Amino acid sequence: MSPKGQHVVPSGNGWAVRSSGAARARKLFGTQKEAIETAREIARSQGGELYIHGRDGLIRERSSYGKDLSPSKG
Repeated sequence: MSPKGQHVVPSGNGWAVRSSGAARARKLFGTQKEAIETAREIARSQGGELYIHGRDGLIRERSSYGKDLSPSKG
């Protein structure tokens, strides 16, 4: 099974962490910073992606914690 991406999304007056394809949030937070910290830990442990959405719902930042499949240069 491939790792799922973790999305930090607006939820009511707070923020939520939701796995890609999930209908419900994994956890709710009062601040975006708290949600990002948790989502980053999950993405790192699963070797997946982190997507941070703005209040408008659009992705504003993306990080990858999977294996780098491109050859190294140097």
